[in-house]
Amino acid sequence: MTSPTKAEGSGPSVALDPELASNTEADKPKKLEGRSPGQLMWQRFKRDRTGVVSAVVVIFFFAVAALAPVIAKLYGKDPYTLYAQEPDYPFLLDDFAMPTGSFGGMSGDFWFGVEPKLGRDVFTMLLYGMRTSLYMAVIVTLFSVVTGVIIGMVGGYFGGRVDYWLGRVTDFFLAFPSQLFFIAFMPIVTALFVSPRDETPTYLRAVAIILVMWVLGWMGLARLVRSSVLSLREREFVEAAKVSGASPARIVRKEILPNIVTPILVQSTYILPSTILTIAFLSFVGVGFVEPTPDWGRMFARGAEVYEQDPTFMFFPGVALVIFVLCFNLLGDSVRDAFDPKTGR
Repeated sequence: MTSPTKAEGSGPSVALDPELASNTEADKPKKLEGRSPGQLMWQRFKRDRTGVVSAVVVIFFFAVAALAPVIAKLYGKDPYTLYAQEPDYPFLLDDFAMPTGSFGGMSGDFWFGVEPKLGRDVFTMLLYGMRTSLYMAVIVTLFSVVTGVIIGMVGGYFGGRVDYWLGRVTDFFLAFPSQLFFIAFMPIVTALFVSPRDETPTYLRAVAIILVMWVLGWMGLARLVRSSVLSLREREFVEAAKVSGASPARIVRKEILPNIVTPILVQSTYILPSTILTIAFLSFVGVGFVEPTPDWGRMFARGAEVYEQDPTFMFFPGVALVIFVLCFNLLGDSVRDAFDPKTGR
């Protein structure tokens, strides 16, 4: 018969009851684990159904834009071919250059119909138009956010003459009527590099749009960051960092910047959809992207010409743009509420 377990050393034998041991472990107090602000924000965000659905829709749009060439290849069409002139599709357009069939020529071959007058595939035009607008908006938003954060933090932290002159520069750019400035200045930017007799390359138009929108897009965030830094630079933890001998760069990077991430992130979620609308506006009025570059604004411009004969052509790009902008704005509200639950809806 097996003898009971003995404790090590010279003491008497002690039988260990397994049930008693398990009860002893259960009676021990559980260790409480703290959660970081990021984890708390994520928990609050996951409980917001509107924010989660909006995030899924936004991610879906970006995924479709990134995979546009793959989807178009699987679909078997592209946004540049004039299918009405192809021998395989002899009856896409009628005698008035309008799509034959109902709903703008929708069929198994052309899911969203065909473009009036030219006969291009609307589905792939929408895919590549989303790709153009979203990529451009992301670049402009990144440049505007970085510029606004740097200028706002420098002015708010150093104050004095630095803040005064940076404030006057900000006021100067805010004085420009942005929409009119876009229309007037875009041809000037392109004319600096290309002769008026030559066709402006698409990449140059993209660079010009990015530059103009960047120059006129950072001021609102700079003012927001400046006001936040002004309220933080006199706080105790900033004074303690100064006393400890930390450099201004380290104080700004380690002490102030982490405390203003929330307004920067929320404001960025409002800048991006506004940028998309502005890019579409520029193409709509003819100073942004031109044929044959697929773009949301170009599709709206063509739709405005033929909406009486073919209202379906404007339906799909219009619905896509409204859904994306709405979901991105709702996502911005949800992110704000997750960071600061006191502002919850």
